[in-house]
Amino acid sequence: MNQKHSFLFLLIFTGFSFLCIFIFLIEWQKTNFLQSDLVFSENNSIFILQKNIIENRGQTNFVNKTKPEKQIVKGLYLTAYSAGSPAKVDSIIDLIDRTELNAVVVDIKDYSGLVLYDSQIPLVKEFDLKDNRLGDVQALVQKFHDNNIYVIARQTVFQDPILAQKKPELALKSKAGGLWRDNKGLAWVDASKEDVWQYNLDIAREAVAFGFDEINFDYVRFPSDGNMSLLVYDNDDKEKYEVMHDFFVFLNENLGDAPVYISLDFFGFAMERHDGMGIGQRLEDAVDEVDYICPMMYPSHYPVGHLGFANPADHPAEVIANGMEKGIEYFVDNKAEVRPWIQDFNLGAVYGATKIRAQIDMVEKYSNAGWLLWNAANRYSSDGLRLE
Repeated sequence: MNQKHSFLFLLIFTGFSFLCIFIFLIEWQKTNFLQSDLVFSENNSIFILQKNIIENRGQTNFVNKTKPEKQIVKGLYLTAYSAGSPAKVDSIIDLIDRTELNAVVVDIKDYSGLVLYDSQIPLVKEFDLKDNRLGDVQALVQKFHDNNIYVIARQTVFQDPILAQKKPELALKSKAGGLWRDNKGLAWVDASKEDVWQYNLDIAREAVAFGFDEINFDYVRFPSDGNMSLLVYDNDDKEKYEVMHDFFVFLNENLGDAPVYISLDFFGFAMERHDGMGIGQRLEDAVDEVDYICPMMYPSHYPVGHLGFANPADHPAEVIANGMEKGIEYFVDNKAEVRPWIQDFNLGAVYGATKIRAQIDMVEKYSNAGWLLWNAANRYSSDGLRLE
């Protein structure tokens, strides 16, 4: 009996041991497989992993969010200094509350190329490309939203002197050597470089995560002034407007599904001229790719003799009407709507209530998308605006 029990015990023990060894081998094999997979990823796929992190930055905030309800936007422009001042913000909110205004356009990256908030983009941090003038951006956007104000982030793109200086391989070059500079001494990045596109996309995605309702891209063009004979282009035989079209497609493909609207600032003459104007801006290259095009139709910026006027600034209604009439056909049955920038500053003429209102009335005669007031010093009043 004892011998039988001993044999049975040995049999059970042996079976149990084989089972343990079998389980160990299975687990070891699984661990070895995972470890090999990690080694493969580390040696061969780390670029893909990093690329995915960059491409998806901010997108986690897009989940279950939709674009804001469309509205007729009547806005004004604020520098980051103004938007970073609680007193100035309060005065702007009060003005909006008293008038037909319902929107603000806030700089997040300006003509200097500086990113104007505490950006976490690696390139911004590596080369110190920021100047945090806005402070807590999310709180700022929320404050505007709490007052039923539509918030647009304004982002300059290809006029970017600080990035051009820090990474000259991305900059436009001069035939005389070094960086090419415009009449103001500012360097530009090369609009044909997809690294520049990606950098600006990363900034826009951060803005989306802050809660902005719209991203407004400015300086989406090639340079317009300076010694153009020294400027070296690297467009692979593409026309400038073809390069810009490719960039607009890139924006649409990467931000079209984001919970924001996309707008582009164009020269006012883009409503009348459709040859690219030497800077790559044509309505037909953008109207299917973005939600709004914002031509800068300041009457003071039209040349002497335009429409037969010695001083176009004195004739805001006629200047705006002419541009709107000639350009509006490009928006028929297309994605984009036209929402012009209009003049709220004294240049060429004093712009009080009558001239401001004349511009608004002519814009609204042709478009139902709204308008934006520009005053570089951010000095605004209720002149020309309807009171609520």
